[in-house]
Amino acid sequence: MDSAVERLRPVLLFGGTTEGRELAARLAGRGQRTILCVATDYGREVLEPELLANPCLNVRIGRMDAEEMCRLILEEEPGLVVDATHPYADQVTRNVREACEKTGRECLRCLRPRSGAESPEGGVVRVPSVQAAVEWLAARDGNILVTTGSKELATFSQLPDFATRVYARVLPTLPSLSACLDQGLSGRHIIAMQGPFSEETNRSQLEEFNCRFLVTKDTGDNGGFREKVRAAGEAGAVALVIDRPETERGLSAAQGLSADQVMERYEQWRRRQHV
Repeated sequence: MDSAVERLRPVLLFGGTTEGRELAARLAGRGQRTILCVATDYGREVLEPELLANPCLNVRIGRMDAEEMCRLILEEEPGLVVDATHPYADQVTRNVREACEKTGRECLRCLRPRSGAESPEGGVVRVPSVQAAVEWLAARDGNILVTTGSKELATFSQLPDFATRVYARVLPTLPSLSACLDQGLSGRHIIAMQGPFSEETNRSQLEEFNCRFLVTKDTGDNGGFREKVRAAGEAGAVALVIDRPETERGLSAAQGLSADQVMERYEQWRRRQHV
């Protein structure tokens, strides 16, 4: 590795998203030492082999609280910290902010834009939380395609006839499958697939399982939100959208940056290092 690059302090990147993978590839591709933190083994498995082979990239696996993040920052002394975690990972974002404030590090938030997608039939209902979604669904009959992941299944299990009404689409990992089984789902009610999915795949699953409702989060276009909403409209289903956390709504334009804007800020920082 070039000695000038070795002297440049690393970028600490909290990822686990499409944007996180993109930024890691762009940073390491520029010869920038990058520490990419992902929560699970799966977060590492989806990285491209070429990226994993890049000597400028160091992948750390495991969930961290704010204090653990502080220790990592003090240990590695990054020049920049980038939060490119999921728009709904509000606790992680709070932890990153707290750690940066305590250690005096600049933190850039790479925030996936919301999608303006609406279904062709206008069948979109927005609720503020998973619990609100469960309460809304409990008052209605019909099968449900839940695409919000495995962590919320315990809340959805409050639904009457949960094991027969709900079809859960989750990541193809053992923890996700275990979460489904623990809540009483089995057989065709577990759809273990890696997204994002096409409009056709979403529509096909809604029709295959005779679902009247598709539950999703506003994960933006990179997360396949537009395809899910359109598919629901085409299938005659209601798209029940769980809104983003208040922590994301409160971000200023300077804090909620696109991947391109993060790279612009990174280039400005790098020039200040005289490398």
